[in-house]
Amino acid sequence: MNEIALRQGTIRYLDLGDGPTVLFVHGLFVDHELWSPVVDHLCQSHRCIAPDWPLGSHTQPMHADADLSPAGMAQLVADFIRALELEDVTLVGNDSGGVICQLVAADHGHRIARLVLTNCDALEVFPPPGYEYLSWLPRIPGATYLASQAMYRIRAIRHGKTAFGSLTKRPLDDALVKKWVTPAAKNAAIRRDSGKFARCASSSISLAVADRLSGFTGPALLLWGEDDPFFTIDLAARLVDRFADARLEPVSDATVFSPLDQPERMAAGIASFATSAPRMDSKPSESAATGSPG
Repeated sequence: MNEIALRQGTIRYLDLGDGPTVLFVHGLFVDHELWSPVVDHLCQSHRCIAPDWPLGSHTQPMHADADLSPAGMAQLVADFIRALELEDVTLVGNDSGGVICQLVAADHGHRIARLVLTNCDALEVFPPPGYEYLSWLPRIPGATYLASQAMYRIRAIRHGKTAFGSLTKRPLDDALVKKWVTPAAKNAAIRRDSGKFARCASSSISLAVADRLSGFTGPALLLWGEDDPFFTIDLAARLVDRFADARLEPVSDATVFSPLDQPERMAAGIASFATSAPRMDSKPSESAATGSPG
């Protein structure tokens, strides 16, 4: 894992392969390993960068004053791209990371050339049904600590239907799930970081950013697991209409964590899309490239 120090704190990231750059954004309470099966295929032909974003499974806390709200996380992604001097970036998001990617496209679109959204929060769904507790737990003193301890200590809870049990077509490896829940269980600063994002989860944010997606001038691909009961294929069909240039590709036998359910199919879809030519007006303007803090 590589590290880079940003104004918000230090980000650890995996950087594998050569070729067109693909930057991955995971959601709450997972890390870069959500993307590992996709990266294993894609890094043969692309540069794959998969950070551990500060969303609850990271091991390096951010600075105490870091803005890790959804908008703050979008700024963090933009700062990461700028710090690594990445160009012609294909940004890929999943789950709550998809909202972050939508905010990047809407507010920092000059930093990326293309956008890929896999199953994720969008429009009126943020957070998804059954996971609303993620937004109110951080508002109750001690609740996040108790929940993280339960997830860490009790296998049945972490594999429950409102935890990780409903997010893939086949049961997740418990060693991986326990790795994901350990940082929040062990470190108050990690819980603080994830709580900054989780308490802000609201459909008001996802609906508002959807109204701005038409301003993103690059192409978008919605590579969507069609068996998802939370982020349905109908949600994806309505979201795709919000972009100026987008298409929807359903992925069979896949649900929320579609990168784990169908890694070869996801890698192939991203690979084909990431080598397509971006629209000319998706390039950064001179003023945006030199003068904008984003």
